[in-house]
Amino acid sequence: MAYPDPSKNIFSRAFSYLSHTIPDFTDNCLINIMRCGEDFYATTETNYIRKINPQTLETLEKVDYRKYVTVNLATAHPHYDAAGNVFNIGTAIVDNGKTRYVVFKIPAAVPEGGMKKKSPLEHVEVLCSIASRSLFSPSYYHSFGITENYIVFLEQPFKMDILKMATAYIRGVSWASCLTFHKEDMTYIHIIDQRTGKPLPTKFYTDPMVVFHHVNAYEEDGCLLFDVIAYKDSSLYQNFNLANLNQDLEENCKVTSIPTLKRFAVPLCMDKNAEVGSNLIKLASTTARALKEKDDQVYCQPELLYEGLELPGINYAHNGKQYRYIYAAQVQWSPIPTKVLKYDIVTKSSLTWSEEHCWPAEPLFVPTPGAKDEDDEDASFNQQEATMGQLSAGSSKALVHRPENHDGILSQWWLPWLLLHHWVLVKFQGSPAFKCSIQSHTSSFYDKESLPVVKPIVSRPRPVPSRKQVCRS
Repeated sequence: MAYPDPSKNIFSRAFSYLSHTIPDFTDNCLINIMRCGEDFYATTETNYIRKINPQTLETLEKVDYRKYVTVNLATAHPHYDAAGNVFNIGTAIVDNGKTRYVVFKIPAAVPEGGMKKKSPLEHVEVLCSIASRSLFSPSYYHSFGITENYIVFLEQPFKMDILKMATAYIRGVSWASCLTFHKEDMTYIHIIDQRTGKPLPTKFYTDPMVVFHHVNAYEEDGCLLFDVIAYKDSSLYQNFNLANLNQDLEENCKVTSIPTLKRFAVPLCMDKNAEVGSNLIKLASTTARALKEKDDQVYCQPELLYEGLELPGINYAHNGKQYRYIYAAQVQWSPIPTKVLKYDIVTKSSLTWSEEHCWPAEPLFVPTPGAKDEDDEDASFNQQEATMGQLSAGSSKALVHRPENHDGILSQWWLPWLLLHHWVLVKFQGSPAFKCSIQSHTSSFYDKESLPVVKPIVSRPRPVPSRKQVCRS
C-alpha cells in the first residue's frame, strides 16, 4: 500500500501489515509504451513500469513509481504536452488514512549538473490530489482526458474492493473478482485546472456508466467538451473470464451493453443567476446538456454520437484540441471486432474496412509526410487472420487496404505491438524482435535519429487476401 502511518487507526495498521506480507501488484507491463525524457518504459496499471532499450527491445530494470510519487495504481495511458511533459493519474490507497486520486506530471527534461544524470522521474510534480468517495472502494479507471488547461477525470461506479484485492493472492483469485459495478451510484466528473492545481468547485455528475477509453477533450467558448466510449454496465469485463474463453467464444462473449461514443459538455464558469433546471451549454456544435441543480450541482446529459466502437484513436497532433475524426474497431454485441471504423464527428458519417476471416484490432496512425489535413494519414492496424496476424497499412481517407506493406507475422493476436516515434517496435512471444520503418502518430518530441534503420529479422510474406471489402455507411 502507499506507506500508511501505522499509528493512525486499526485499518491503517492492517494495511501496513498486509503490504509487507503479500506479493506486490502485478509488474506485467503489457499495455503501452511511455516516453519519459530520453527513456522508454513499458507500462501497466500498477505502480510498476519496465524500462526498455528502444533499439534492441531488451528489458532493463523494473521501476517503482512509489519511489517518486505515492501511488499504488496508475493508468497505462499517460498524456503528453507539446514540450514532451508526461501527465498521468494514479491511486494512493489508504495513504495517511485516505484513499486519493493523484494527478502528477513528469518533466520532459531535468536540469543539467552533477556527475550522475538524473531521471525525469526524480522530478515528479504532484498537480492535484482528489479524495476518493470511498476509502476501501475507489473507482477503477483506465484512461483520462486532457486539454491545454484542464484534466478530465471520471470517478465511475466501477469500483475496486481494496480488502478483496489485498487478499486476492492468498485466496487464489484474480483482480477481476475484486471489481464491482455499483449501478445505484452516479459517475462523478472532476475537472482539474492545470494552472491552479485545483478541481473546479462545481460538482458535475452523470448517470452510472463504465468507461475504459477517453477519446479526446477540448475547450470551446467557455465550455469543456470530452468524448468517451461508455458502457451501461461492466459485462464486457466479465467476458474475459477463462470459463467463457474456453467455451464457445462467440456464444459466451455476449455483452449486455454496446460500447457507445458519447460527448459530454461542462461549463467552465457557472452562471450564478441561471435558474434551476436550465441548460448551461449554449454551443451549437453539440446537443450535450448540463442542467443546473441546487447546491451548485450540475447534471450532465451526453450527446450520443455512435454505437458499436472501441479502442479509439485520433491524430494525436489534435489531442486536447478541437478535432473531427476518430479511428476505432467496430464492435456490436460481441467484444470481437470485425471492422475498422473511421468516424466523422462533424457529418456523423462513417467509413469501414473489413476482410473475410480477419479480426482487426486497435487502429494506429502513419502520418503522411507534410500532411496538412487532420485525416491525411495512413491508418495502420494489427490484423488477425485465424491465429496469425500481419501488419497492414491503408489510407485513412479511404481505408483502402494495401497488402504490399505486410512486414511480418504476429504469433498471438492479443500481444501488443509497441509504437515509438517514426518506428513500430514489435516483439513476439517466442520469436525475435523486429523493427518496421513505419511512422507513428505520436508527438514530434521523439527523436527519430535515436532509432537507426534495422532490417526485419522476421519477415514472412503472406499470400494477398483475395477478398476486400470497403463499406461506406
